[in-house]
Amino acid sequence: MAYAVIKTGGKQYRVQEGTQFDVEKLDAAVDSEIKFDALIVGEGETVKIGAPIVDGASVTAKVISQYRGPKGIAFKFKRRKGFHKTKGFRRSLTKLEITSIAG
Repeated sequence: MAYAVIKTGGKQYRVQEGTQFDVEKLDAAVDSEIKFDALIVGEGETVKIGAPIVDGASVTAKVISQYRGPKGIAFKFKRRKGFHKTKGFRRSLTKLEITSIAG
């Protein structure tokens, strides 16, 4: 089965066709298609490595949903000073499903 490595949101992901995964928020509507350039494309024993991307290789993904992730807490603390500060956050995420890998 073919696989590829793509980069989005400052992170790299190893994906295969049919894989569903979460990435940092992308500006795209639900049920739309997004194309990514592939950094690496492999199938079986053959692997093509790009510098930085593989020519003619692309990965197509479908946007499943846009949502906000679980709550996280940023806690700052300085010992012996009586200082502590709590700040909560929720990341905006996009769920993608890989539809095809070309190249």
